[in-house]
Amino acid sequence: MWLPPAYASVVSTQPTTPAQPSLTERRKAATQLDIARAAAELFAEHGPDGTTAEAIATRAGVALRTFYRYFRSKQDAVAPLLSGGGDQWRALLAAAEPGAGVLTALERAVAQSLAAPDDEAAEQLDWTRGLLRAAEQDAALRAVWYRVNQESEERLIPVLGALAGESADPLEVRLAAAAATAAIRTALEEWARTEAPVKGPGSPAELAARCLRELTGGMSLR
Repeated sequence: MWLPPAYASVVSTQPTTPAQPSLTERRKAATQLDIARAAAELFAEHGPDGTTAEAIATRAGVALRTFYRYFRSKQDAVAPLLSGGGDQWRALLAAAEPGAGVLTALERAVAQSLAAPDDEAAEQLDWTRGLLRAAEQDAALRAVWYRVNQESEERLIPVLGALAGESADPLEVRLAAAAATAAIRTALEEWARTEAPVKGPGSPAELAARCLRELTGGMSLR
């Protein structure tokens, strides 16, 4: 796991309230998501090898130069879809009350973010399943998935540090971030190999909770 500089000071600082994104930033994010969905659709239809950046740009309704303004490669284009769940559960953790218990808050946030309460969330999980299946045969797509997880873990550390409080052991906070990230990654990868539903037995939420309990069972951080 990549460790950010001045880690000890970062984890002991309460995160500041993020500024609201500007209209330009929101439009940029919307365009990136449109491109990501177009890429995922084409990967599902033709596979990564049968998909070009030009085809993705055309499906998304943008110029090829716009595609390359945001993404380095066709595989990189799906990163916004793969990272969306991580953004959601970090937000849930950031909103948790201090003193609620780090591991308890983690389990609740994981369950909520993977619960698929509506059609949009279920569709997001289905996109993820298709992309993870495609990644088994595409090294560049796997690299994007691993990078998304590494970045998610990095961003999780200060969130957990603030939740744990200033007296928390930085190593325990780092281990908790690594364990939580690994739990979700492993659960999604295992689920993607099956035909299990998005809810109930064998679902991502159930598997992630199981993985999280196994990985954090010996931790002193609570």
